[in-house]
Amino acid sequence: MITVEVVLAWPDRAASRVLSLPEGTTIAQAIALAAIDGSPQCPAVAVHGLLAKPDQVLREGDRVELLRPLLVDPKDNRRRRARAGG
Repeated sequence: MITVEVVLAWPDRAASRVLSLPEGTTIAQAIALAAIDGSPQCPAVAVHGLLAKPDQVLREGDRVELLRPLLVDPKDNRRRRARAGG
């Protein structure tokens, strides 16, 4: 068995679940078992801050982070800032 944490930390809400799972459990399986409200709306996940794929196998102590959807396209945001500053 391994212990992992699944977290959702958005500006308007936060939730965390510590799970004891069998070795070989994937990120997708851990997210489903954590059953955190809002997790289906997450377009991406990270493990310890690094983007990860749902089929990645988890290891002892991993922290799965549910990432929120982007509100603004980063490229558009950079263009907007460049126009405003120059």
